[in-house]
Amino acid sequence: MNTLKLTKKDVEILNTNKGLRALFSKEPYNLEKAIRFVNYENKLKKLQVELIRLQTWAIEENERIIIVFEGRDVAGKGGAIRRATERMNPRHYRIVALPKPTEDERSQWIFQRYVNQFPKAGEIIFFDRSWYNRAVVAPVNGFCTQQEYEIFMNQVNEFERMITESGIHLVKIYMSISKREQEKRFEDLKSDPLKQWKMTPVDERAQELWDVYTYYKNKMFEKTKEGVVAWKIIKANRKTYARVVAINHILSSIPYDKKREV
Repeated sequence: MNTLKLTKKDVEILNTNKGLRALFSKEPYNLEKAIRFVNYENKLKKLQVELIRLQTWAIEENERIIIVFEGRDVAGKGGAIRRATERMNPRHYRIVALPKPTEDERSQWIFQRYVNQFPKAGEIIFFDRSWYNRAVVAPVNGFCTQQEYEIFMNQVNEFERMITESGIHLVKIYMSISKREQEKRFEDLKSDPLKQWKMTPVDERAQELWDVYTYYKNKMFEKTKEGVVAWKIIKANRKTYARVVAINHILSSIPYDKKREV
């Protein structure tokens, strides 16, 4: 890092309160990372202003929006959702992260418990995992039969066509990380007493079943190519980059009034 050449703008960034906090928050001190983090925070703030404009438009126009986040365990889905929603009006959005289905829900149509969470007029729903559990997590871990899996795959494109034809805006984001990055994040979770609770039995087997997850993930992408809403696949090894790309994609996918006052 000693060879890093700082521009005048870099020096101005480092001399702000935000820049100094970023620089001295971790040892060893890293000028490049500090500058990159401040730039990220500045971009994020601008994007969050746009998200408020999007939400204001949705409220005033009675629009309904569903944003689906999928990806492997610890891919950064929850963090991206938190950054997207932290400045929004909490009365007009919900984050849905459903637990494993009850016995009654297991006897129902796979999509039913998700439909029960769909937005009312003026509301945005963020799904931290969605009906696509049946496409990847369930078959990999034996949580559904082969027949149940095949029925889901035959119905999912038609289901999403019905969603969009009903006037709901649907956005689908897949956060993609490398096997090594997933391993590193699991190690960080296990060593942090404040985050250990996040590890589940499914997480414990994720590395061992990496190739099986890849197989079903690719089958999901192949099948849904025929659908009405394309996936946005984001390389998420760097969390800050992935969050900015995810929010940009949301904003570019929904035809809100960008000139609206907030």
